[in-house]
Amino acid sequence: MSDSQAQVPIRAITTGPGYHWFGYYDKLQFDPTSRYVLAMAVDFEHRAPRPGDEIRIGMIDLQDGDAWRPLGTTTAWCWQQGCMLQWIPGSASEVIWNERDGDRYVARITDTATGASRTVPAPVYALAPDGRTAVGPDFRRLNDMRPGYGYEGIPDQYADQLAPEETGIHTVNLDTGETRQIVSVADAAAVPYPHGDLSQAKHYFNHLLFNPDGTRFIFLHRWRTPGVPGMRTRMFTAAADGSDLHVVDDYGGMSHFIWRDRETILAWSWQPSHEGAFYVYRDRTDHVEVIGKHAMTLNGHCTYLSDPDWILNDTYPREGTRTQELYLYHVPTATRVELGAFHAPAAYRDESRCDLHPRSDPSGHLVTIDSAHAGGRQIYLLDIAAALASVDGSR
Repeated sequence: MSDSQAQVPIRAITTGPGYHWFGYYDKLQFDPTSRYVLAMAVDFEHRAPRPGDEIRIGMIDLQDGDAWRPLGTTTAWCWQQGCMLQWIPGSASEVIWNERDGDRYVARITDTATGASRTVPAPVYALAPDGRTAVGPDFRRLNDMRPGYGYEGIPDQYADQLAPEETGIHTVNLDTGETRQIVSVADAAAVPYPHGDLSQAKHYFNHLLFNPDGTRFIFLHRWRTPGVPGMRTRMFTAAADGSDLHVVDDYGGMSHFIWRDRETILAWSWQPSHEGAFYVYRDRTDHVEVIGKHAMTLNGHCTYLSDPDWILNDTYPREGTRTQELYLYHVPTATRVELGAFHAPAAYRDESRCDLHPRSDPSGHLVTIDSAHAGGRQIYLLDIAAALASVDGSR
């Protein structure tokens, strides 16, 4: 299938040989000037990574013919979220990604302007807006519980424990390297769950994200119970130091989410009021309301543009057509604006699927996606300025 399925200008900014992608949708892929786009490259597809499989890390210069500039390599990666590659907030030139160092995972900070690099003694997931603090889960346990999101190579030393106290979420000071655990798996498992028995469940954490002022972060508490298919999920928020835990949603169906502002969260979940839908939650309260019920009808990787009146979203492949939809949703007018539809070849399933994971630049006028519609996963750049102006004439 071709790029003609896009409703806005689009171009591939990576090409073969090899395959390229960025991974998750809630990381900073663009630098502050919107000139450089971070990416990862690999020479194979359609199988799980092995401990020695290495990927290449680089950035694409949008003002120099989409030239690839190499930055490093790593063996700590997965198909869905890569190696947590991202620009450090507030920095014009520093990026960070995870690596494996013997029997531990660490993070590498590299200055793209000077080439200088240093190692942080713990892996990262989400960075605070000040660029100095990061939080992360135990990637060993994550890989044990949900392959495709953790990293191959180091076993979970607590694999025989349902809810260990010794592991969970850690915080790391990116300046000093000081690291400490702030929430244990046991802490979350001990919070009462009103919709079922967790006594036989095995627990883990995934999907962490700071709010825009760095005072609180989200994490998903997930568990699997013997004899019960699939996993269940509830959303917690916590203060930056791990205190003041709050259950945002405990119906068990929480999925993708994003902060709108320091107190408001957009997420796909299940609630009794409208069942599976996108909802807006007010942190540390019981307030929740449905949003886009008739326009955003499928679970997707949601973000806000720099203008929070606009939501950028995608879908998983539709059954039968294998079409992944990309669109904008204008909150004030409840208008959905189509950006494109991209075919996901049948080989891209399960752990090695290629979700669009749309990301926007600081201006909110450019969007990148990962897509395999042309025969192998590559990164595409879309200009959405005209689509925005079609609804908001002030642009």
